[in-house]
Amino acid sequence: MKRLILLSLIILTTVIGVYYLNQYWIHRYDGLIKRQASIYRLDPDLVWSIIYEETYFSPWKSGQAGEIGLMQVTRAVGQDWAAETGMRELARQMASNPDSLLRDPERNIQIGCWYLEKFYEQYRDTPDAEARMIAAYNAGPSRAAEWNRPRENGAALSGPEFIQRIDIPSTRAYVTSILTRYRKLKGPGLQNAVAVPSPGKSSAK
Repeated sequence: MKRLILLSLIILTTVIGVYYLNQYWIHRYDGLIKRQASIYRLDPDLVWSIIYEETYFSPWKSGQAGEIGLMQVTRAVGQDWAAETGMRELARQMASNPDSLLRDPERNIQIGCWYLEKFYEQYRDTPDAEARMIAAYNAGPSRAAEWNRPRENGAALSGPEFIQRIDIPSTRAYVTSILTRYRKLKGPGLQNAVAVPSPGKSSAK
């Protein structure tokens, strides 16, 4: 009996420890996210949800196409950001050692938010803008613009209609996963929430 109680306590302690360790892991960059999201007029919960999906808050991760760091920023995006700042030192760092700069959590989040803000500017007046922003962030602005073409009568697409237009399965899964997580963070009070389509209704090839 004593052994059973001891074993139960060990299991309970382990479970609690894992839970709090995970909470620390996924929230340790919250301050950086809030600061940069505020600068670029973004919802920090959306940025957090993107980082969760991209790297699960692992700043050392690299993507197959050369994406780097927490928000999986490419060197090309980093170079565009450095050029836009007009700061020669940042441009020099991006030219000489982009990987080191992009692996820095704060800098990576800054550049990722700068890039995401471009899609916020493009889609902020569109219903369910988050779906378009996420798709553009993942697949590029030209593909997102193609998927966002109005209906034949000129009416804008709803969020679910836009998602159904995404013909890259990995991007559709990416958008759906992030929106689902984002909606959970915002709770039932989220205004103009995207009704995420069921995977069973997907038309992706």
